[in-house]
Amino acid sequence: MSAIAVKSPLQLTAETTATDYWNDSCSIEELTYAIQNGAVGATSNPTIVLGVLKKEMHLWRDRINQIIKENPTWSEDQITWKLIEEMAVKGANLLLPIYEREKGKKGRLSIQTNPALYRNADAILQQAVHFHQLAPNMQVKIPVTKAGIKAIEEATYQGVSINATVSFCVPQVLAVAEAVERGLRRREAEGLPIDEMSPVATMMIGRLDDWMHVLEKRDAIVVTPGYPDWAGIACFKKAYGIYQERGYRTRLLAAAYRHHLHWSELIGGDVVLTIPYEWQKLFNGSDIEVKERFFDPVPSEIVDTLYSHFADFRRAYDADGLTIDEFDTFGPTVRTLRTFISSYHDLVAVVRDFMLPNPDVK
Repeated sequence: MSAIAVKSPLQLTAETTATDYWNDSCSIEELTYAIQNGAVGATSNPTIVLGVLKKEMHLWRDRINQIIKENPTWSEDQITWKLIEEMAVKGANLLLPIYEREKGKKGRLSIQTNPALYRNADAILQQAVHFHQLAPNMQVKIPVTKAGIKAIEEATYQGVSINATVSFCVPQVLAVAEAVERGLRRREAEGLPIDEMSPVATMMIGRLDDWMHVLEKRDAIVVTPGYPDWAGIACFKKAYGIYQERGYRTRLLAAAYRHHLHWSELIGGDVVLTIPYEWQKLFNGSDIEVKERFFDPVPSEIVDTLYSHFADFRRAYDADGLTIDEFDTFGPTVRTLRTFISSYHDLVAVVRDFMLPNPDVK
């Protein structure tokens, strides 16, 4: 008598609710596990790619040396971007059956444009269009900066399914949705297809929570312990309501996990949750009940406390709390761009060690 297979909590989330989940990495090992547990997409960024390369160097060492040998005049940056692209394509291949089954609406791998280009819309767009052509199921991550909003509209118009990133708050994801709508309407006006496009707007909810904790310490703000850990959830749920009211064709995506509420409180919404492998393992090993909680409001006491004590929560929560011109200087944006750019330079340094091995080390 065969044993009855027990489905994991993330499988149940994916199969019994409107909520999808992605693997927050292009790692082959991690993505394989995620797909087996119901994931229908994946994402990457410079920090993630660096971590994947260190973890799976045995899969890439020979290929890195081969790229260097085949391209004797290429710079460190050119070699690095070729590596990033190949890692993304390898992950996209694992998702291709899902992409074909879902007719383009799912099964994509998100690859991030160079974070150092955050001020240059034309450069972001050029790289986005190039990435779009790497594989049929590529999704392109564009930062929600002033230049990024312009690039999002233009990339959408050119048929790129975007994933808006470096985004933390209601005003940013609303600006993304409006930019996508402008791009889609321009395509429709010219009779260009949009049926298989699947734009998403990321809200890095955990990084907004992180910023609340930074402000707690920096500004000596005293609130009930745990309240700042609801900041991202409160903003995400509010943004979702506005998206539904306005009928945007962009889908919201929650990222940057810090605790189980970033999964359990969002079960049931027609959204995407991009979950790191370590958190997937924790959630799948937990006894947390899989049930819809998305439409349960964040307790008013928590929202009111955050709203009254943190000016930056008000800016993140109110639909008009930030102008597009203010996106680039918002605390979480600055901190995240600095992290991503630093990770990119660390990744280049890894490539440099292949190109110019340290003669002091045997």
